Amino acid sequence: MPPTETERRLCEATARGDWNGQIAAIAGEDLYLAAPQQGQDPLPVYDDPATGGKCLPVLTRGMLPPWQPQQLFDRVTLEELAQDWPHDQWLLAVNPATPAAVYLAATPAHRATWTAMRAHYGVRPGGLLATHYGGPLTGPLAQGLACGAPLAVHHSVPWNELGTLFLDPATDARTLHEQWSVTDPATWQQRLAQLLAGQFVPAPAEAALRRRAGTDKGTANADAKEREGTADAAQADAQVAELPELVTRYEDRFRTDGLLPPDGRVVSVLALDLVHAVNLVRWGLSARLCAPQQAEQAVLEAGARAREGYGSWEEFAAGYALGRLLAYDQGWFGPQYAETLHLHRTLTQDPASPWRALPFA
Repeated sequence: MPPTETERRLCEATARGDWNGQIAAIAGEDLYLAAPQQGQDPLPVYDDPATGGKCLPVLTRGMLPPWQPQQLFDRVTLEELAQDWPHDQWLLAVNPATPAAVYLAATPAHRATWTAMRAHYGVRPGGLLATHYGGPLTGPLAQGLACGAPLAVHHSVPWNELGTLFLDPATDARTLHEQWSVTDPATWQQRLAQLLAGQFVPAPAEAALRRRAGTDKGTANADAKEREGTADAAQADAQVAELPELVTRYEDRFRTDGLLPPDGRVVSVLALDLVHAVNLVRWGLSARLCAPQQAEQAVLEAGARAREGYGSWEEFAAGYALGRLLAYDQGWFGPQYAETLHLHRTLTQDPASPWRALPFA
């Protein structure tokens, strides 16, 4: 089974003998070129027995090998390869020695076609739900990775991948440095602990939501006691916590736009930090700041924290949406709101979404 849609399209084009279809399958996608290690040639050119010529190998995302500490990859596009191609007689070997292998001639005329195809198909857009069918699809690890799905959809990378990279090692290391001040394993571990503890969520909103959630539970318990003849207990717990006005505005809009049911409420914005925690793990794994076993344990812990704070994917989704908007939209109801709405609808409505296919608990 092809691990992603890219390999499926490649295999189908090859089965049809469709050369242009092969190029179309990768024209808008990221490709991965093995980064040279110290003492190696800058380009991993090899003599390919299947073609009898020299080939420059690249991999599609679904065919990347398992994580290795010293095995890194540079992200390239078909257009970049066409512009910087070193030798007209070499072939471009896409996924060599695999069922999704394609060998493309690279003369100037062929490379002009690559560039034209790239211009036609454009850059792969963000906001797409992608699944790696060789990754975790069920069980606690898949549930933990699903907690990070909003950022995976934002970048159009598979939600259930925990391996060689997120975008590419250099970009992922830069994201950690610029957005999280993470530069080494120690600072990575520190930020992860802070995110799992919910230390970056908007504190006033979180405190008010937790008070209200506690009041709601207290009122429900008191109502049960009232039916047993203890009406004064209900009065003691019936105070409604004051919420920041912006939270109330977002909740009203959420009900209108379907992010909450008509009588729904957000119970916590902890989901914002948990989404970031899962992706901090993925970035750290790509940047070689942690190892796979450590990454898996962190993702499992993020999933456990999500189940402590929420009762369903719907609650988690609303909590993430509110947290994201309080942090980045701040009442404008502008592009960040539109993007958040798209992420929410993709993950709660697409039948292929892990938030539809996986149980929350």
